[in-house]
Amino acid sequence: MAHDLIIRNGTIVDGLGGPPFTGDVAIDDGVITAVGTVDGPGQREIDATGLVVTPGFVDLHTHYDGQAIWSDRLIPSSAHGVTTAVMGNCGVGFAPCRPDDHEVLVDLMAGVEDIPGVVMVDGLPWTWETFPEFLDALDSRPRDIDVAALLPHSPLRVYVMGQRGVDREPATDEDLALMRKLATEAVQVGALGFASSRLTLHKSESGHPIPSFDAGHAEIEAIARGVKDAGGGLIQFVPDLVAGDYGPALQTVFDVAEDVRLPVTFTLAIGNAGDPFFVDGLTMVEKANAAGGDITAQIFPRPIGLVIGLELSGNPFVMYPSYRELAHLPLAERVAEMGKPEVRERILADRPAGDGHPLMFAAQAWEWMFPLGDPPNYEPPRTDSIASRARARGVSPLEEAYDRLLDDDGHAMLLVTLANFRDGSLDTVAELLRRDDVVLGLGDGGAHYGMICDASFPTYMLTHWVRDRATGRLPLEDAVRELTSAPARVAGLADRGRISVGYKADLNIIDAATIRLHRPVVTHDLPGGGRRLDQSADGYVATIVSGEVIAENGAPTDARPGRLIRGRRPAPA
Repeated sequence: MAHDLIIRNGTIVDGLGGPPFTGDVAIDDGVITAVGTVDGPGQREIDATGLVVTPGFVDLHTHYDGQAIWSDRLIPSSAHGVTTAVMGNCGVGFAPCRPDDHEVLVDLMAGVEDIPGVVMVDGLPWTWETFPEFLDALDSRPRDIDVAALLPHSPLRVYVMGQRGVDREPATDEDLALMRKLATEAVQVGALGFASSRLTLHKSESGHPIPSFDAGHAEIEAIARGVKDAGGGLIQFVPDLVAGDYGPALQTVFDVAEDVRLPVTFTLAIGNAGDPFFVDGLTMVEKANAAGGDITAQIFPRPIGLVIGLELSGNPFVMYPSYRELAHLPLAERVAEMGKPEVRERILADRPAGDGHPLMFAAQAWEWMFPLGDPPNYEPPRTDSIASRARARGVSPLEEAYDRLLDDDGHAMLLVTLANFRDGSLDTVAELLRRDDVVLGLGDGGAHYGMICDASFPTYMLTHWVRDRATGRLPLEDAVRELTSAPARVAGLADRGRISVGYKADLNIIDAATIRLHRPVVTHDLPGGGRRLDQSADGYVATIVSGEVIAENGAPTDARPGRLIRGRRPAPA
């Protein structure tokens, strides 16, 4: 009998870091059934001569909680080889949630993850209240790739405590008991674990800290024990990265993890300058793992930052009253007005009014702000910063930024590198990518629609870190391991992330010579006509989920084999 699908004569990169080899891959019933030389025909065959064949990529840190409800495509992630996305990160999401608290969670997601409220109002049917009901809603809709979910701390806290939870009052013994019970229930029906955050910048749209912000040791422990009661799972955590010392918050979670025996993955950011406090975090990881723990630091492989522009949520003038007078105009009209000398003079002489979004301080970080071209350069020379360009022209940085925003008829974008760009390079990132206790993540797909488009990081790994960087490049097999089996292990999804018999048939076929990342573009395809940044790539010849081709040469097919993953998955026998 013919195999369902055979990929012929590709350069196979197994996902475990083994050397690439030439061979075939056969697939039947959504599972890899042969690797090497495959005799006999396939109902469909793909000639991969000269192409790289990898496992599908696993993204540990996404926020597709809403998009997975209102859309059957998880783009941009699925356009960059991702076949499994884990959501519910940072302790925010949409379940559990009583009807009276819908506005609370919408306000939270709008502030923390820059998802416009109208998008959530129009896109979410709210056919659930409990977390099991939310998973049922996810399970009822086919989509292009697989999704898995963590139980988010802030909705859980609000569900248990009501307004007391929103106001961040201490949890009572009764509250803790119910949180533990609901965490057990969530893992029993399929949650991979739970997620929490103490990041200062994580605020609701109305400006309040998230409910989980200062939750104590007892609360973290109660939820963790609930996860353990159901058989175990992952703790995902965001410490206060802007505090300069996130050791105390990490220690709380590490202590709980040691007592309860659960793995932890947490967000690690590298300051561009100043004390290298991230080193202390890694020292804590080494100590915890030496004592028998399972701790990984999640790192993003390019600068953590924002994309700003006249079409986006932020720009250097977004809080200026004189600019706000024009902000409602269509882009072409706004650009025409801003091009008038008297308007330019008035805006440049103005001052911001109000604090705005907590990330808007970055909109005037001139030394760390760069024009973002096509192809985009995420490791630009310091001489290309807005500050350096202004000095070369003999103008103020504000003037240089103003003029650059008007480039490309107002479609121009500026990259603000907030972290990971230490001393103006990614050299420190290069060192950390090689550590076994560091894992890739923080792509944030499904969130920050008007400020960030980082879900494209798998393509950046394959271009910048494998092929294009002058120094510090990674071998292809190492980069693929970091995109596949390494995050799959952290998530507890041992059935995917490698090309071997019995494993899930999630695969990419890639032209390593032509793969290319394009500059983000603005599109309006969210519910209610909401805006988002999208980013495409060349070089993905095919992406396969459960044996079905979901995209060919950058174009999606009609196949929607993606499903909800309920719970951790063992390796195949």
